[in-house]
Amino acid sequence: MDAYFKNLNTVLKNHYRAIPCLLIDLNILDENIQKVLSNLRANTNLRLVVKSLPSVELINYILHKTNTNKLMVFHQPFLTDLASRLDTKKDILLGKPMPIKTSEYFYKNLPQQNNGFNPFTQIQWLVDTQKRIEEYIELAKKINTKIRLNIEIDVGLHRGGFSSLVTLKKGLQLIERNKEFVEFSGFMGYDPHVVKLPKIIRSEKKAFKLANLFYKDCKEVVKNEFPTLWNENLTFNGAGSPTLNLHKTTKTPINDVSIGSCFVKPTTFDIPSLKEYKPATFIATPVLKKFNNTTIPGLEKLKFLFKKQSVFIYGGFWKANYYYPKNIKENKLFGNSTNQTLLNISSNIEIDDFVFLRPHQSEFVFLQFGEILPIRKSKIQQPWYLLKNK
Repeated sequence: MDAYFKNLNTVLKNHYRAIPCLLIDLNILDENIQKVLSNLRANTNLRLVVKSLPSVELINYILHKTNTNKLMVFHQPFLTDLASRLDTKKDILLGKPMPIKTSEYFYKNLPQQNNGFNPFTQIQWLVDTQKRIEEYIELAKKINTKIRLNIEIDVGLHRGGFSSLVTLKKGLQLIERNKEFVEFSGFMGYDPHVVKLPKIIRSEKKAFKLANLFYKDCKEVVKNEFPTLWNENLTFNGAGSPTLNLHKTTKTPINDVSIGSCFVKPTTFDIPSLKEYKPATFIATPVLKKFNNTTIPGLEKLKFLFKKQSVFIYGGFWKANYYYPKNIKENKLFGNSTNQTLLNISSNIEIDDFVFLRPHQSEFVFLQFGEILPIRKSKIQQPWYLLKNK
């Protein structure tokens, strides 16, 4: 670790400017990509989660390395940005239900499609209630174009979606009666609770079994009771980074898995099921000032009590953990700052050296930076830019 970050520190100090920056180590990213591919069950499609990888270059890099053409999108501005860039082969599944006004806004403000992407046939909108299905039927009538609908089912997370076969049948009946306006494209059932539930509440094995039983029952309802909606190209999406490995070792009802965070592995994903993946992304920020002790406003006469060295860094207060140098902590008395954060240190660090942090998550933290600096074998590559967020 020392050698790795000392080398990164030298690389960044030789860069043309010193500001807080977001780094992705491409060698580690490549290792994580290979682990994903080795853990992907045969005959299962891989779908990249855009919110966890919110950069066109990063998405394209992983799409190429994994040979997939499927994306999951959670944010309308991202969808609009991607719609202007994607080609005719891409398939987008919404990861959460959109307010109907947002979906209508998207269609009323379509960007120019430079590569042939069709926003009507290549997007699956997620619907979680009968009312939502009705709204999309009305939208399809209004824009005079058929819309694809993927139904969210509740496989145990209890964050929404159809939770009983009775209500699911009503939703499917509504789609069946309005096939000229909407097309059933499959199910989405997210199952991270399986590995996160305390064992005292429910074992991982039982939670996984119950989730897959309900998913299987939902598929059987379509196949047996709504045969006109059934075809072999339906998307049965599920899993996620935390449960990818479970779906490899067990035959489950899904044929489409969505993952994103395990490629870069922020700290929230330091969980047993992802222990083989390595952190690939870091925040790096320069030291602006250094003092031999810590002087707190109003307590100047007591500074002899605060013997630890202190530094002020450029920025701070990110959703991230200080990672290197070791034994570096925010000063709680001085308080947090997004401008200059006071840190207490016991390591040898000088002005213009860099402090490194690991983000808690990628989806929010990445967007706080104007660009991503990819690093390959100690060399900074051309910057990667973030998706438009407006």
